[in-house]
Amino acid sequence: MPRLRVASLLLLPVLLAAILVSGQTTNPVPSPPTSVAKEPSPSTPQSAAPAQPIPANAPRMSKQTRFEIIRDFETQIVYARAFFPMGAKGIKLKNGVTSPNGPELQQDLALFGPAVRPGDPTHISFVQIKDDHIHFDLNGGPVHRRKWYEHITVSGANAEVPLAPNQSPPNPHGTYLDIYFTKYVPEMSAAQLRDLLLPVLDFKARSKEEAYLDTVPPKAKEAIQAHHVLVGMNTEMVLHAKGKAPRKVRERDGEIEYEEWIYGEPPQDVDFVRIVNDEVVRIETMKVGGQKILRTEKELILERPDKDKDTEAKQEDRPANAPSLRRPGEDSEDVPKPADGAAPMPLPAPPPPGNPGPGDIVAGGK
Repeated sequence: MPRLRVASLLLLPVLLAAILVSGQTTNPVPSPPTSVAKEPSPSTPQSAAPAQPIPANAPRMSKQTRFEIIRDFETQIVYARAFFPMGAKGIKLKNGVTSPNGPELQQDLALFGPAVRPGDPTHISFVQIKDDHIHFDLNGGPVHRRKWYEHITVSGANAEVPLAPNQSPPNPHGTYLDIYFTKYVPEMSAAQLRDLLLPVLDFKARSKEEAYLDTVPPKAKEAIQAHHVLVGMNTEMVLHAKGKAPRKVRERDGEIEYEEWIYGEPPQDVDFVRIVNDEVVRIETMKVGGQKILRTEKELILERPDKDKDTEAKQEDRPANAPSLRRPGEDSEDVPKPADGAAPMPLPAPPPPGNPGPGDIVAGGK
């Protein structure tokens, strides 16, 4: 018994030390926080500042930069900020100005239709850097590219027969963009190229709605965000503000054809949006209590540079010295006018000299 008591007394300090050590390992003392900057995740959008402008004396783009630009832009999904017409005619960009634009662009859109609209997600499928411009194929380009096996030909006794047709089929959903430079493609970074493409492509937008709202006037942007339709909007703005109309009615008021877009059903408020030539001209709202609200005055004025350019072109085409029946120095007020205000009938031209025709002989015989 005394030996057991002595052994237990000797083991007691060892057990206490083991317990203290195990407690320190299981509950470590927290270290003081350190101010370490966290790297942003790749999925988090960054509001980067605009890049520095390209210097005027920048050298030609190097081979390494060409590879980096192609690797950075190919297979990227961006949002369009302009209309791209369907067909083999794309958009050219130089010094921030696009072509075709104005009436020429409106004519192409009316004839062929749009391949890409403002706000649509667009896929950069191919990038090619040439001498004085950079070519971007959007949504596969205007023409389907041929596969590798379509270039194979079979040689026969008389001629070579290709396995696929020579002409590539058109791609109605594809288009292209060419950005031109003054002399040659200069050395630049990917951020500088994105800033140059901002008039037509948006690389910072996170949604289709955000990309489209950046292209409309501030008043229209506030109305679209509030899901409110204004007189003077176009159909694209109405679609973004209210969505597709559940019901549409096409009618005629005299010689004017219009389309009525109907939103809502009783016992809710019902909006009747009248559209003429891609413009909202009348909004009628029927309230639940039977109150009728009619709006016809234009609440939004959109710029239409195509009409202004048409009038300017007509004025420029008119010659300076147009033919006139007035004498030199005679004003329009000095020209004699008939008493009743009606223009006199023109006198018949005298018959030409010479032998009479068959009709004159018959008339003379009578």
